[in-house]
Amino acid sequence: MKTQFDQDQEQGREADATASQVVARDLADICRRLESEFSAMQGKTLFISGGAGFLGHYLVQSVLHWNRTHDGAEPIKVIAGDNYIRGVPEWLTALAGDPTLTLLRHDITHPLPDDIGPIDYVIHAASIASPIYYRKYPIETMDANVNGLRLLLERCREQQAAGHPISGFLFFSTSEIYGDPPPDQIPTPEDYRGNVSCTGPRACYDESKRFGETLCVNFSSQYSLPIASARPFNNYGPGLKITDRRVIPDFARDLFAGKDLVLLSDGTPTRTFCYVADAIVGYYKILARGRAGEAYNIGNETPEISMLTLAEMLAAGARDLFGYAGKVVRNSSGDQHYLTDNPQRRSPIIAKARKELEFEPEVPLAEGLRRTLVWYRDNQQAQDA
Repeated sequence: MKTQFDQDQEQGREADATASQVVARDLADICRRLESEFSAMQGKTLFISGGAGFLGHYLVQSVLHWNRTHDGAEPIKVIAGDNYIRGVPEWLTALAGDPTLTLLRHDITHPLPDDIGPIDYVIHAASIASPIYYRKYPIETMDANVNGLRLLLERCREQQAAGHPISGFLFFSTSEIYGDPPPDQIPTPEDYRGNVSCTGPRACYDESKRFGETLCVNFSSQYSLPIASARPFNNYGPGLKITDRRVIPDFARDLFAGKDLVLLSDGTPTRTFCYVADAIVGYYKILARGRAGEAYNIGNETPEISMLTLAEMLAAGARDLFGYAGKVVRNSSGDQHYLTDNPQRRSPIIAKARKELEFEPEVPLAEGLRRTLVWYRDNQQAQDA
């Protein structure tokens, strides 16, 4: 069945779309695909750490959209926790009057305040995820992924002992825990154990996520808590700040500045990319239905494309949408560690999520990139990520 965005494309109206229209279509699509999961969560309280971040953008808004479009249902109450060190983003400020949303200024490396009451579902998404920034703040990255996680897990254990067990806990791990797999492990299944440096420039992120999964497995086993982990594969789309310094926002920044797209490598490393609306569906399915102690790959199995191809696709899309006149060029980074431990290939096997959670990505790469470009056109200013 064609989405409204498909129909708009066929009628040649891509350039007329706005960021708000892209977001509205995505939210409606997410809620359609999560009808049973959100229905099971009605009347419950959901805490999202990192609620002001990239994934929080749709994690928060999709639940509130479901609340608004289901008048007869008990609403899902959302507590969006964040240290808001960069301020409260405009999209979140716009939601501040929603009676089902509570904004909590909180440093996740400290215990949650007692006065927020019992929590039924927890999503731990607070983390620095951009390589440029987690290399700049390695201790803070590890603190959020390990110490912050431990405090949330302890909170859930205490709730259970007090007679209010949680219904679901989702830890955001990463596909980076696989490191740089050998060819026979690409595409990569969940049971591949990884090829990761514990001392390299990316280790603060990779290893703290690996240890985070270990914490989750053992808390789940020892205290019978419904904890599961997501391993995202290269999410992109609305909510990912243009200042994030990952590859797609970097390209978008240069596109809208009228600059050439500069590859700081030979362009041969390959990835599969997953549009954020698809990924959010997967994450909520894990939260609501994932098996305790298990981890699930969430991403797209195809197409696996090179960084050069990605740059060319974005340039072509911007040319069609906005009349972009630049080109793709190769260069090298002045940072000697820029490519150290950078995986050459990244591609998931999602058979486990497909079978157990009925997760299936729906947004083709070309369409996702077009939606992303439209969103960036209207969101070209952002504080550093």
